[in-house]
Amino acid sequence: MSRKIYPDAASALAGITFDGMTVMSGGFGLCGIPENLIVALRDSGAKNLTVIGNNVGCDHHGMWLVLANNQIKKVLASYVGENKILEQRYMSGEIEIEFNPQGTLAERIRAGGAGIPAFYTRTGYGTKVAEGKETRQFPNPDGTLDWYVMETGLTADISLVKAWKADTEGNLVYRKTARNFNPMIATAGRITIAEVEEIVQPGELDPNQIHTPGIFVQRLVKGTNYVKHIERVTTRPRATEGGNQ
Repeated sequence: MSRKIYPDAASALAGITFDGMTVMSGGFGLCGIPENLIVALRDSGAKNLTVIGNNVGCDHHGMWLVLANNQIKKVLASYVGENKILEQRYMSGEIEIEFNPQGTLAERIRAGGAGIPAFYTRTGYGTKVAEGKETRQFPNPDGTLDWYVMETGLTADISLVKAWKADTEGNLVYRKTARNFNPMIATAGRITIAEVEEIVQPGELDPNQIHTPGIFVQRLVKGTNYVKHIERVTTRPRATEGGNQ
């Protein structure tokens, strides 16, 4: 068996979690989240975590499980809706949230994974997002000047990602919308653990379809018991006899 493959999520996290660590977790809403690894993180008991990701799950699902277990002290996220506990704890001052525009967050993670300490963006200038940050003017092609905000790259002690397929060397393929924050997050962790639905042998994946090279992945686990939860169900009335409503 490949040295990267672990029998389950708990063993994949064994020995590397600690209080006060920074964790990145992939996914967008409940799409492409490392479900088994999140449960294992909760069960590890590590506390005072800083969690970086698009969101913090929604009620009863995803990273919400770790939040509800009183393990998170700070969140860097783009979207914090659908999560009553996060709202309550933020309003009461129990948890710190650093809000990021979604594209800025993605680029901060990508920059961290690429070894880029900081970059400038126009997004957020003149808003609360820019408060306390360095700003600077840069010229446009027409010679006019615009203001930019400096944002720092992000890295983590552990990155948790969800992929569709992997080979035993850790090369990853994401499926459809699950290819959201996962590829960037996979590059930005000191230790990256990938949870996948299928593991194949080297050579079975089309090299042109590999999204994350195995050099970024230190540990690999095959997930189980996946359930397709829906964050918010919306429906339309059924068609009635004689025509549609």
